[in-house]
Amino acid sequence: MAQTDNKKFFENLTGAGKAIAVLTSGGDAQGMNAAVRAVVRMGIYVGAKVYFVHEGYQGMVDGGDNIKEATWESVSSMLQMGGTVIGSARCKDFRSHEGRLKAAHNLVQRGITNLCVIGGDGSLTGANLFREEWSGLLAELVQQGLIDEEAAQKYSALHIVGMVGSIDNDFCGTDMTIGTDSALHRIIEVVDAIMTTAQSHQRTFVLEVMGRHCGYLALVSALACGADWVLIPEMPPEDGWEEKMCQKLSATRSRGSRLNIIIVAEGAIDRHGKAITSSIVKDLVVQRLGFDTRVTILGHVQRGGTPSAFDRILASRMGVEAVLALLETTANTAACVVSLCGNQSVRLPLMECVQMTQQVQKAMDEKRFEEAVQLRGRSFENNLKTYKLLAHRKPESELPQSNFNVAVLNVGAPAAGMNAAVRSAVRVGISEGHKMFAVSDGFEGFYKGQIKEIKWADVGGWTGQGGSLLGTKRMLPAKHIDKIAEQMRKYNINALLVIGGFEALECLLQLCEARSSYEEFCIPLCMLPATISNNVPGTDLSIGADTALNAIVETCDRIKQSASGTKHRVFIIETMGGYCGYLASVGGLAAGADAAYIFEEPFDIRDLQSNVEHLTEKMKTSIQRGLVLRNENSNENYTTDFIYQLYSEEGKGVFDCRKNVLGHMQQGGAPSPFDRNFGTKIAAKAMQWITKKLNESYRKGRVFANTEDSACLLGMRRRAMVFQPVVQLKDETDFVHRIPKEQWWLKLRPLMKILAKYKTSYDVSDSGQLEHVVLNRPKESEAMAAI
Repeated sequence: MAQTDNKKFFENLTGAGKAIAVLTSGGDAQGMNAAVRAVVRMGIYVGAKVYFVHEGYQGMVDGGDNIKEATWESVSSMLQMGGTVIGSARCKDFRSHEGRLKAAHNLVQRGITNLCVIGGDGSLTGANLFREEWSGLLAELVQQGLIDEEAAQKYSALHIVGMVGSIDNDFCGTDMTIGTDSALHRIIEVVDAIMTTAQSHQRTFVLEVMGRHCGYLALVSALACGADWVLIPEMPPEDGWEEKMCQKLSATRSRGSRLNIIIVAEGAIDRHGKAITSSIVKDLVVQRLGFDTRVTILGHVQRGGTPSAFDRILASRMGVEAVLALLETTANTAACVVSLCGNQSVRLPLMECVQMTQQVQKAMDEKRFEEAVQLRGRSFENNLKTYKLLAHRKPESELPQSNFNVAVLNVGAPAAGMNAAVRSAVRVGISEGHKMFAVSDGFEGFYKGQIKEIKWADVGGWTGQGGSLLGTKRMLPAKHIDKIAEQMRKYNINALLVIGGFEALECLLQLCEARSSYEEFCIPLCMLPATISNNVPGTDLSIGADTALNAIVETCDRIKQSASGTKHRVFIIETMGGYCGYLASVGGLAAGADAAYIFEEPFDIRDLQSNVEHLTEKMKTSIQRGLVLRNENSNENYTTDFIYQLYSEEGKGVFDCRKNVLGHMQQGGAPSPFDRNFGTKIAAKAMQWITKKLNESYRKGRVFANTEDSACLLGMRRRAMVFQPVVQLKDETDFVHRIPKEQWWLKLRPLMKILAKYKTSYDVSDSGQLEHVVLNRPKESEAMAAI
């Protein structure tokens, strides 16, 4: 990466002479190990000494072997492990002044004045108190003769950076905490498994998930599986909820469904503060409806297992950001938390976040439930609104009558999450009073007239289905534009929602061009990006990419494990993506790859040779396995076979080689929780936009819309969900290679190289700047409509 004047690189931020300690505290969460690994490797990379503090604050108080210097190799094979390998403990001693005095002494003895704390709000509050007391604690240690004046002067300031590790996602100021996405994976795996047995026996299942004070897991898993009812502490049901719930369950069964799913957060309460337990809900259903009902309490299953791709990437980004934040601190810098807003790293004052989090609990205790939901942030609020919109069908008499017909279709290759988007679009459309039409097999089905009305019940159970239930084809409309216009007239289609990848963008552009010849296309047109390749301009993320990443990462984990106990081995793995290197690069970061070859970053034989030499050096240490990813179209001459043969030849005597082409397994499988919710929420938002545009463009008994802003792509850009006219995206697009000209994830590539021990330049001009926590910040308004 060439250094330019407007970029800021961390080479001028040196860690020489600094000592950083990393600890995990409170409850464990998947992804903590990825954060520890990133802190250790980035710390060592910038020249600092890095220490593990085992067993959280207890280890800091006890000292001795609990505080050990970390090496590069000591965090190898840690990325894919759940929990926290350095241990975590609840510590009473640290709550006392004497305990904190012992901890200060143990840190000063090792010259540690930088702390990276990974935990919940209790752990981070404790760290801040420790920082505030630091100078007083050192004065006491001098008085007791345990340290001298010189040491007290040298280590006079303690710097703290926090990362939030909590499966509950109960910390204000961040969209996602480390561990939340993995916990959702565990819940959804169980729900998907339970649905099959529930269907067989026509049963109702009551699932209890974690969340004593926060209903995030319950709410998002209910959204992701299309649960019939959800009970959360922030928004207790109105009095008389028992009758309403039973009516809803009965109505679902009467429409032909063979099962009901009810999700209960462990902290669920009614309006009077009385607990609503899973057993109370079960008894209610049995007594009032006589349905065969079972309870499943998920418990600590949600904390366990390997971290998801999302959590590994989040934790790796946060770990590196935490080290950069520590390098930039001064004696007056307040303790901060590094977090994710939309798709961007930010730093927030630790105590502002803690105070906001405490305000939520206070509002709940004082029964100000609407306020509690608002304080959780707009992301939480949007989840709740979307769930209510999709789960609870209004009676026909209450629906607005719009007399508009809206068609929805899939285009391009299938992507997991497409069906969730279609379900959401259909149900929101019906709620808005539209008549919804489903088009089978993309524009090929369109011109053949494979169009039929789709009702509320038709899309029940679609959320968890992989692939495309409507069917999808790559055909573009230009070839049969007259026949498509004819079908538009026949069915009186007033708006079109196209869900797909790069082909969907090309389709919309062709329809826009056809507007001058066919008035049928002068209607609101909206596109949702859905492709595993994540190669659509105008959006940072596409529906389906997260599921594909998880498939890649799980396979890489298994492949690496296959070499355990054998001699040194390097795996060459080919990923999909066309010319877009997103899957190879971000998959490489999540799987701990040594290199990832992509089209966007040209490479030659010298680069390949240097990678082989680098791996040879690594294999001489205790590291036994290497992982190299290659995007399928990264280079027409340096094929996967060529790279495999080169590595095999050059690595002779040091390591042997194996290759694997992952192929279409990246396209299959049930959608991840992220893709289900991303698809659900952006489709709901798109339908609301379509309704607005239909009302704006309805004149003299017909819809007429031919302005640029009536044909848009809805995408996620950094912190916001944005509708962008497709015509304006032309300049941002490389149509030959079917990729955007600028791609945000290229900034993550140096991160992967640093964590694989390569010397490289890392552009930190885009790293988080200290911001303040503001209720309903712009990022929360729409961004992370993802989850």
